[in-house]
Amino acid sequence: MTHVSPGILVVLPTLGDRIDYLRQTLDSVDAQREQVDLTLVVVSPPAATEARELAQRYGAILVDDPKHGISAAINRGLTARNGERYYAWVGDDDLFRPGGMLTLQEMLEADPMAVVAYGGCDYIDPHGETAWVSAAGRLATFLLPWGPDLIPNPAALIRFDDLEAIGGFDEDLRYAMDLDAFLRLRRRGRLIATRRSVAAFRWHPDSLTVANRRESSRESEAVKRRHLPRLLRPVSFLWDVPVRWASRYAASRVTARARALEAT
Repeated sequence: MTHVSPGILVVLPTLGDRIDYLRQTLDSVDAQREQVDLTLVVVSPPAATEARELAQRYGAILVDDPKHGISAAINRGLTARNGERYYAWVGDDDLFRPGGMLTLQEMLEADPMAVVAYGGCDYIDPHGETAWVSAAGRLATFLLPWGPDLIPNPAALIRFDDLEAIGGFDEDLRYAMDLDAFLRLRRRGRLIATRRSVAAFRWHPDSLTVANRRESSRESEAVKRRHLPRLLRPVSFLWDVPVRWASRYAASRVTARARALEAT
């Protein structure tokens, strides 16, 4: 195997209740090791014995879930750092595409002023069929402060020193912690992009309730508002409302496509 150093720390939080998906995720992480030096950290409750045993078979470092939300779980995983230069996150039902981590790492290695590299992301249905492809490229960086967050979390690689410099992820946030981190990181350097799909996000059409989408939208709007100049904050509703509508419309299109694929 040819390894490109320095290494990547991948944090995978899981409750251990989706073993079949978790196995696919771990396979996709393990495949990255053929090209990059990768350390996997799985954050889970001690009671999730099946998931923890499975993760250990893939060489994962096990960290106990602090039970204070997803942001706290990721931050706890970050404490396992042992010299890795880059950080990546993957959900327990998401996937890294072949060569994805190598692509992002080479982008950061080639641009010392960049703090985040991100790529395209396939939105897949529960069976793994692609329902949508998110590949906004540099447009996602332009839209980040006021528009929708088009940087898929599993398709991003972050320079670890900069992530530590901003204090990791805000543990008061449930949905928009990645948006908040990206907005803070952009003050420290460039966000660079490729349209190549480097990851896959599994879209469960029946688990995304309207209530959750609304709560997620509200949190995202609050995060963007606090990063705006003070003079613009009172008028942020001028773009928040159309962005909220566009995001819900896009989500409904992906949901409809995922359900159609599942039905066939």
